[in-house]
Amino acid sequence: MPPVPVIAVVDDDPAIREAMDDLIMSFGYQCRLFASAEQFLDAQQQADIDCIVVDVKMPGLSGIELQSELNRRGEHAPMIFVTSYVDDRTRNAALSGGALAFLRKPVNIGKLMGCLESVLGPQP
Repeated sequence: MPPVPVIAVVDDDPAIREAMDDLIMSFGYQCRLFASAEQFLDAQQQADIDCIVVDVKMPGLSGIELQSELNRRGEHAPMIFVTSYVDDRTRNAALSGGALAFLRKPVNIGKLMGCLESVLGPQP
């Protein structure tokens, strides 16, 4: 049996992190939670991450800055951005940086599931 894909959730809001954790696990994936981009960058298990769901606006490094840093390091796990603040400039920056999707909060469950399955495959 192949290993279960691991999704990192990077969001400064603990309620969002917990809700995403429950949702992603209900899809059959594993989940790791990070309260900031810095915490994610400091984590030792980055190589185990198959996809990243990240907030755009956070204290410290933003989701866009996290994407830039990961691109600089040559680490290209698929990224799905989620945000309450949608503007074309930020959306275009995320997508041109290689983001898989740019979703508005509250996240449409079907869209998130579709994004995850498109890159990781459905889970039993």
